[in-house]
Amino acid sequence: MTPAKMQQQTELMYRTNRVRTKSAAWLWSLFRYVIIIGISFIIIYPILLKISVAIMDKQDIYNPTIFLVPQHFTWDNIKMAAEVLNFFPALGTTLLYVVLTMLLQAASCAMAGYGFARFSFPGSNVLFMLVILTILIPTSTLMVPMYLHFRNFDIMGIIHLFTGKDGVNTINTLTPSIITSMTANGLKSGLYIYIFRQFFKGLPKEIEEAALIDGAGGFKTFFRIMLPNATAPLITVMLFAFVWQYNDTFYTSLFMGEAELLSNKIASLPAHASAYINNALMIASPGAEPDPNHVAMVVDTGILLAILPLIVLYLFVQRYFVESVERSGVVG
Repeated sequence: MTPAKMQQQTELMYRTNRVRTKSAAWLWSLFRYVIIIGISFIIIYPILLKISVAIMDKQDIYNPTIFLVPQHFTWDNIKMAAEVLNFFPALGTTLLYVVLTMLLQAASCAMAGYGFARFSFPGSNVLFMLVILTILIPTSTLMVPMYLHFRNFDIMGIIHLFTGKDGVNTINTLTPSIITSMTANGLKSGLYIYIFRQFFKGLPKEIEEAALIDGAGGFKTFFRIMLPNATAPLITVMLFAFVWQYNDTFYTSLFMGEAELLSNKIASLPAHASAYINNALMIASPGAEPDPNHVAMVVDTGILLAILPLIVLYLFVQRYFVESVERSGVVG
């Protein structure tokens, strides 16, 4: 074989290998895109379906050719769902309640986590194990004792000692939520304490020793030195607390069942939507009964309105949330 022919064969093999490598890389990229798009569609599909239902007229309900894109657009479902939920006043009350409990929980759990991370006292490990148990124990098992505790709320029996009464009824007020949040006993507080404890244990003790030499005490060191360094776990805990408090139905139904909160409104939405449509039909055409599928459309639209603030929040803070979760070590 001549040298020129050998060089041609080498170039041919080189080109073949390069084409094969590029083809494999292109197929792998295509496979990843297909997997990502498929998983994304599975996750986003319920939201797309609710958006489609929200803008669909009721005459499209029984049209089997319609998929996601309605033939007749309307805003009536959104208007009805907003009226049934009393949406904007309920949203304002809910945000006020959620932000208040979120701030109290973040503050109390940060202090508790710092205490477990830095202060050693008899029984601290046992106490921390009890904190971990609060993550594992279902909250439904604590429903009855918590309700009775706040139904007859009495600190150290002082009210009973001076008045002879069993205590003060704090049910259907903000008091139980404020007290549990202030004392690091609120919803998921055990997890928040664990996040703060792990973060503060990772900080070097030389920082506190330097603050101690400069004359700072425990509280001043915490608020001036340690807490400003805990931005990542603070963002993580505040976002978790906001979302879970917003979606919570256990504590709100237990302590604030009569409050104008979206979680309470969503729980009773099917009954209220059916009654609303029935009243509208009674006025328009007496004797007519509401279509269950139309009621379901209004219910789905109401659920979409309720989760809309969380979707907007996620669009704005998802980058900070991912970064804070990585820095706080929650994923590890």
